[in-house]
Amino acid sequence: MPTRTKDLLFYCVLTVLVCFALGPILLMLITSFKTKVQIFDDLSTFVFMPTLSNYASVLDDPSRLKYLGNSLYVATVSTALTLFMGCMAAYAIVRFRFLGRDTVSMITLLVRTVPPAVLAVPVFAIWTFQYGLANDLNGLVLVYTAINLPFVIWILQSFLAQVPVQLEEAARMDGANPFQVFYKVVLPLIKPGLAAAAIFTFRIAWNEFILALVLTDRGTRTTPVNVSLLNGSHDTHWGEIMALGALIAIPPIIFTFVASKQIISGMTAGAVKG
Repeated sequence: MPTRTKDLLFYCVLTVLVCFALGPILLMLITSFKTKVQIFDDLSTFVFMPTLSNYASVLDDPSRLKYLGNSLYVATVSTALTLFMGCMAAYAIVRFRFLGRDTVSMITLLVRTVPPAVLAVPVFAIWTFQYGLANDLNGLVLVYTAINLPFVIWILQSFLAQVPVQLEEAARMDGANPFQVFYKVVLPLIKPGLAAAAIFTFRIAWNEFILALVLTDRGTRTTPVNVSLLNGSHDTHWGEIMALGALIAIPPIIFTFVASKQIISGMTAGAVKG
């Protein structure tokens, strides 16, 4: 088969896959601009008069804005805590020699395979009866940090292992203390890993539903929980659900674009000046 034909076939298949992946997102956006009548009208699938009533209904409700703020707080703080602890733990596993180091590394990754739904009931019991963190956003932050920490440690190990030890030794010879070596020499060199881990952690914390449903109440709900409440037994507010879905998708997209710039800058940054 000629090379040009192979390329054409490849791009055709790629176009179909992209359309298949973007189809639900496009449907969500289209539906968010429809009235209830237009949503159930087969003749208004793509040709209709757009309306912002669904977005107005969502944004005019102070409680829903509060839930968006709760989600942003939980996702941002848990991401920061996870990166802070994860990079130090990964550095210790990579650089320090201690008994059972490989076992610790493997167990850390195995912990991440536990489904969050399995943890919902025991975490709720512990948070409620022992620590009083149920219905508290900080309790949810700690849970998300614990869930995402194993993966962050695992992904950062590979990046830290690629940092030459000679750079750290040279920094120590220049008078840098261990903290300065870590924060001024090591961290700038693993920006791609930090950005990738941040994207993963933020998206998980932002979209998680089961634990947020169990561990929050009316005042501390996150947006995914609030969206589920729009699906009533007698009526489902599809327009508002799609509008909220579109709003939920905005912060992860923005965060991903910002972090992607950090990945590029980290990959192109030089470690040693000539």
